Amino acid sequence: MRRTEIETSRGAFAALEALPGSGVPERCPALLVPGFTGSKEDYLAVLQSLARPGRRVVAIDMRGQYESDGPEEESAYTLGALAADIRALLEALGPEPAHLVGHSFGGLVTREAILDAGARPLSYTLMSSGPSAITGPRRRDAEALIDALPRVGIHRIWTEHMEPDARANGVPEEIIGFLRSRMLATSVTSLLTMAREILNAPDRVDELAKVCDEADLPLLVLYGENDNAWSPQIQAEMAERLGAAKVVIPGAAHSPAVEAPETTAGALCDFWRAAECRSAR
Repeated sequence: MRRTEIETSRGAFAALEALPGSGVPERCPALLVPGFTGSKEDYLAVLQSLARPGRRVVAIDMRGQYESDGPEEESAYTLGALAADIRALLEALGPEPAHLVGHSFGGLVTREAILDAGARPLSYTLMSSGPSAITGPRRRDAEALIDALPRVGIHRIWTEHMEPDARANGVPEEIIGFLRSRMLATSVTSLLTMAREILNAPDRVDELAKVCDEADLPLLVLYGENDNAWSPQIQAEMAERLGAAKVVIPGAAHSPAVEAPETTAGALCDFWRAAECRSAR
């Protein structure tokens, strides 16, 4: 696994790239998109497992996140702009179609990439994402960030709220150090704009179902049994509306790739193999 940059028609994006042990991918690649306040490192625990069967797997920082540069214009961080980035990233991975995974807010972004930017991946997974604006306790977190960030700044929010919460939850000190670096490196403009987008996203499930049916695009809805962003019930209903396969990860909450990496990687690999077999028919 290595840190790299993916050059696209819309600029460069920081990435983690994993290859199979042979170094030669024999299967279709995969692109993994993180959520709001997240980064490519959210997929760190599953990358090598996903690559092992013979594929190139790339996890990215979206524009303005952590190590991917971004401008100070709010227009760069709307769902539509970020969706265009995802299409460009898929194109940059090569001529063959790639599997696409969007976690949380990344699910809303990748959905827009398919609906409005014309992206056509080989398969599509919504991981711990929802049909529309975020709900549950994490909605209050986004609302609080929008309220506090312009007034007190990101350093104070981290020092007075995020870091104490992480320590109270038993997060190891080395992980807290990384989370601090990531949060302070992320564009404030991106945080505010993405927060507004995740709080106001419309329900486009029926549109997605129609497009994916017409394109014969395999769909998977994957989430933790204890998700506290979009509830498991909301995600199960979304899967039914989409006619999608559904996997519930035992013991996981909102970040299955972190909380249950082996189970999550196994479910993705199974889904990807089935999609490739379906495509070959």
